[in-house]
Amino acid sequence: MSPRYAHITGWGMAVPEEILTNDDLAKIVDTSDEWIFSRTGIRERRIANSDQTTASLAVEAAQRALEVASLHPGDLDMIIVSTSTPEFIFPATACIVQDRIGAVKAGAFDLLAACTGFVYAVNLASQAIKSNGSTNALVIGSETLSRFVNWKDRNTCILFGDGAGAFVLQASDEPGGVLSSVLRSDGSGGNLLSVPAGGSRFPVSMQSLYDGLHYIQMNGREVFRFATRVLTEATYETVEAANLTMDDINLLIPHQANQRIIEAAARGLNYPMEKVMVNLDRYGNTSTASIPIAAVEALDQGRLTPGDHTVLVAFGAGLTWGANLIKWTGPLPPTRRKVSPAVYRRFARIRSILARLRRRIEGFIWGNG
Repeated sequence: MSPRYAHITGWGMAVPEEILTNDDLAKIVDTSDEWIFSRTGIRERRIANSDQTTASLAVEAAQRALEVASLHPGDLDMIIVSTSTPEFIFPATACIVQDRIGAVKAGAFDLLAACTGFVYAVNLASQAIKSNGSTNALVIGSETLSRFVNWKDRNTCILFGDGAGAFVLQASDEPGGVLSSVLRSDGSGGNLLSVPAGGSRFPVSMQSLYDGLHYIQMNGREVFRFATRVLTEATYETVEAANLTMDDINLLIPHQANQRIIEAAARGLNYPMEKVMVNLDRYGNTSTASIPIAAVEALDQGRLTPGDHTVLVAFGAGLTWGANLIKWTGPLPPTRRKVSPAVYRRFARIRSILARLRRRIEGFIWGNG
């Protein structure tokens, strides 16, 4: 059997329309545009409105990625949603996405590896494809971090924004796609970046709410030192695993957390900043959504083209870190007539209603049997 390769054939992003600038934040907490930008590189971030959720942003990004790939939702075998801000503890946000887009044959689950989650998910989907377990996979990073931010804490509220990005991965006999991946973790640093309450250790209670344990907690100085080291290490490791060198890398797409961290990593790699994709000035830290959002914009700007080698590299709570090395190829020839995602979504809604109705009928029949 000839080897199978996992190519990225579709991509899409979705961000809220509402923009929160540094000057807007200065009206809420003791800060300023100069203070925030000089320390983070962030000018503004997107904030989800009351009608937008992690799932709704994920669905928008997914539809755009499927449209680029000319892939019918019914042809998907797998949906992975990487998120730290799921719609619910359960069911999985991925299952909500599966229902809304009409991916009737896809298995769906969430993956939690914080800001590194998208890198983990790309590796997982690519391995499933290479092992012949899947043919078409949808990987989404989606976050509504603004709902877990303490807007009185200027050390964290200035950092985070909301958004989603998605990749379609498809099997092909042609060499390319995801060439190598590196995944690492160190749970001894789990306390450095966390949301303590809401899980089984600290269920939500009046006391946890009073103590603010449902908000993001971060030791910024320790995270900064950790991040600058592991971004460099993970990049080198994944490049070496693909038998390439940094001279072969056309574009580096790091997790968009902090301008200083990105610049320090580039220096550690002896890699020019003009070949590093940075857009955090307009979106802030969107956690696991930051890499696919940056990749979509790099493609739109012509900074990433077929044949290019790119490294996606991230770090996050856990502590986690990792990287993927990808030879970019773009869409494969469509396998069936193109279907508009927006039109198909209406059919998916009808299918969902009929499925619920069927379960009610079955419940009535069996409940009275």
